[in-house]
Amino acid sequence: MTLVDTDVLIWFLRGRDEARRILLKTEGLRISAVTRMEVVQGLRDRKELPLLHRTLANLGIRTIEIDSSISSRASLLVENHFHSHHLQMADALIAATAQEHGLALLTGNFKNYKDVPGLELHRFVVKA
Repeated sequence: MTLVDTDVLIWFLRGRDEARRILLKTEGLRISAVTRMEVVQGLRDRKELPLLHRTLANLGIRTIEIDSSISSRASLLVENHFHSHHLQMADALIAATAQEHGLALLTGNFKNYKDVPGLELHRFVVKA
């Protein structure tokens, strides 16, 4: 199973072939509740919500909610990596979600996560 980072889902919603191919061929897709919220914040208006919900359902993507274990792990990640690597809260929550559920993280923002110990990263690349 794979946790999909926000950027990859956004590229998919924008119609990028690279994102479509990788998401359609990967089984057991999950997103963090943080990713769901970030994508909703990027929608133009509420009318786009049904499209987002249909897309997640059609791809079989389930959302993993933030629980106390994820929150505690993310807090430690921020304490240990914010000042040295500028790890932001949203990225820490996403990384902690992947770690708590034993998932690889598919991301195009490799630099945001590369210093998180024990996090399995799958690099997503958008061609110019």
